[in-house]
Amino acid sequence: MPFEYLRTIRLADTDAAGVVFFARTLILCHEAYEESLARAGLDLKGFFGGADLIVPIAKSEAEYLRPLSVGDRVRVSVRPSALTTASFAIDFEITKVGPPDKPAARVRTEHVATSLAKRTRQPLPAGLAAWVNAG
Repeated sequence: MPFEYLRTIRLADTDAAGVVFFARTLILCHEAYEESLARAGLDLKGFFGGADLIVPIAKSEAEYLRPLSVGDRVRVSVRPSALTTASFAIDFEITKVGPPDKPAARVRTEHVATSLAKRTRQPLPAGLAAWVNAG
C-alpha cells in the first residue's frame, strides 16, 4: 500500500500564471519521500547528511495532467520498488483532492546507492531496503 502525504499548494509553489511551477512538482514529491522515510523510522539527518553513502536521483520523469493552484489540497502517493540491490524507483501520483479527486501529475524517480568516496554503487542499507520492499 503506498504512503500518502497531504499538502496544500502555497503561493511559493506557483509561477506568474498562478499555477504550480513544474519544478515545484518534484519538490512536492521529495517532501512526500522524506516524510515516508521518517514515518518508516529512518533517521533523516543520518540518511541525508555526512555519511559515505549517498542516494542520488539518477533519472526522473514527470507527466503533468492538470494545473494546480494556490489553496488546492493535494495527496501525493509514494510507491517505491526495487530495481537492483543498489537501486530503486519511486512512483509518485499527485492527486487534487476533490470531490471528485482528479490526478494532477505522475512522477517517477530512480535512485542509486553510491559510495561518496569510491564513486561506486553500493548495496542499499538495511533500513532503506526494508522501506523499498515494504512499498
